[in-house]
Amino acid sequence: MRILGIDPGLQITGYGVVDYDPIRPRLIDGGVIRLTPKTPIADRLVELETELDQLFAEHKPEIVAVEQLFSHYAHPRTAILMGHARGVILLVARRRGLQVEQFAVNRIKQSLTGHGHASKLQMQKSIQALWKLSAPPEPPDVADALAVALCCGTSIHRVRFIAP
Repeated sequence: MRILGIDPGLQITGYGVVDYDPIRPRLIDGGVIRLTPKTPIADRLVELETELDQLFAEHKPEIVAVEQLFSHYAHPRTAILMGHARGVILLVARRRGLQVEQFAVNRIKQSLTGHGHASKLQMQKSIQALWKLSAPPEPPDVADALAVALCCGTSIHRVRFIAP
C-alpha cells in the first residue's frame, strides 16, 4: 500500500512516500515543496496545488496521510494559516479520489518514537535509524512527513488485523 505522508506548511511542505508493509516499510521518496516566500497567500496556495498535483502524478499514492491541525494558544494565527495549506492538500487528494487519513501530531510522534512529545531531532533520528540513512532527513519536515505515512500504515494495518 503506497502512502504519501504530508507535513503541511506555507513556506515548506514536507512529503514522504512509503510502500507500507508492517514488517519492512519501504522508503520510496521524501522531500519538500518550497513555496515562494513573501508572495500573497493565494499565490502560494496555487503553487502548492500545482506541486502536489505533480507529486501525486509521479508517485500514485493510494492513501494520503496528513497531520491534523494543531493550535497553540500563543500562536493562533499559525493554525489559521496552516488550515489554508491543509485545505489545498485535502482538495487535491479528494479530486483524485484518494483515501485521506488525518492524525494528531502527538499520535504520530508516539507511533514513531514511543513518546508523544518527541522533539524534531528525535523524529529525525528515529527515521534515520529505521531506514539506516547516513544522516537524519533535512529539513525536519521530511522526517515529519515520513512519520505521518508510517503512522497511517500502522493504523490501517491494526484495523485490518483486528477486524473480523
